[in-house]
Amino acid sequence: MLAVAESLTAVASEWLKKLEKALATPDQTAIAAPFQDDSHWRDVLALTWQIRTVSGAQALASVLASHASRMKPRGFQIDSSRTAPREVTRAGSKCIEAIFRFETEIGRGSGVLRLRDGKAWTLLTALDELKGHEERTGGRRPSGHGYSRTFGGPTWADQRQSARDYASREPEVLVVGGGQAGLSIAARLAQLEVDTLVVDRWPRVGDNWRRRYDALTLHNQVHVNHLPYMPFPPNWPVYIPKDKLANWFESYVEAMELNYWSSTEFEGGTYDEAAKRWSVSIRGADGKKREMHPRHLVMATGVSGIPNLPEIPALRGFRGKVLHSSEYEDGKAWAGKRAIVIGTGNSGHDI
Repeated sequence: MLAVAESLTAVASEWLKKLEKALATPDQTAIAAPFQDDSHWRDVLALTWQIRTVSGAQALASVLASHASRMKPRGFQIDSSRTAPREVTRAGSKCIEAIFRFETEIGRGSGVLRLRDGKAWTLLTALDELKGHEERTGGRRPSGHGYSRTFGGPTWADQRQSARDYASREPEVLVVGGGQAGLSIAARLAQLEVDTLVVDRWPRVGDNWRRRYDALTLHNQVHVNHLPYMPFPPNWPVYIPKDKLANWFESYVEAMELNYWSSTEFEGGTYDEAAKRWSVSIRGADGKKREMHPRHLVMATGVSGIPNLPEIPALRGFRGKVLHSSEYEDGKAWAGKRAIVIGTGNSGHDI
């Protein structure tokens, strides 16, 4: 098995060397040569500054060539800290799958390569960090010396309270929605020292999960639901109960020192092109309005949070209970009765 793994690593490494050499020219014909005719390249900000997919060897070679001179991608090598190159079947095709890393003039990235018959079938390149703006993790983490007993200024708790209050400053980024996406974005920005505030309409962090039906667990596995910097414990269930996840979100906000305002409604905003800032109106738990002027506005409100209750004429005279799945809690009230569930999505199947 070791010999096979070493052989696969050698094959993938050789391909990466060919790509790096071609990109250094950057000759379009040379770049296209190591790709299958029906190949696909997905770039997430690393080389094009866009989230972009290009299909076909000639087409992707053209785009790669146009950006290679400016970005100077180099240092392509198998990432030894990740899963070793292996033989897999993807979309019905057998291929060698390898995870690699590289760098450009502006940042460092990682990628996934899939080789079929010695040529690239799919290639992913993704930007992980910008040079000069690395996250404050590992060896770059804060020392904490400023909070020692000899420090005469505000305590850590004092500083956290001041950071959350925004009494005399504006956030650089306002995130609307305190679910998984909103918290993940806020945590990432915090490590880059970008002043970020999260607002959410519910009274408590995680309520967007607590308020769903009782029997709900996540429909995908724990391994794909981690939040940045704090993976779920290894003894957690494969499918996480919704209240367990909600409580984790609450702990996450505290552990990651996120600035979070609950019971706060986002009422709208406009963008000032000249000032390069937003003017947004939010209403707090006390009912008072406040206008803020962040440079960036992130809407992290989900894709399916608004109930879709279609107009069905036959139900107008129906005497029984009609409700959307978002209003459902448990089946106790319907014990021994007959019911119809309209819709075969995850919620429909669970109910």
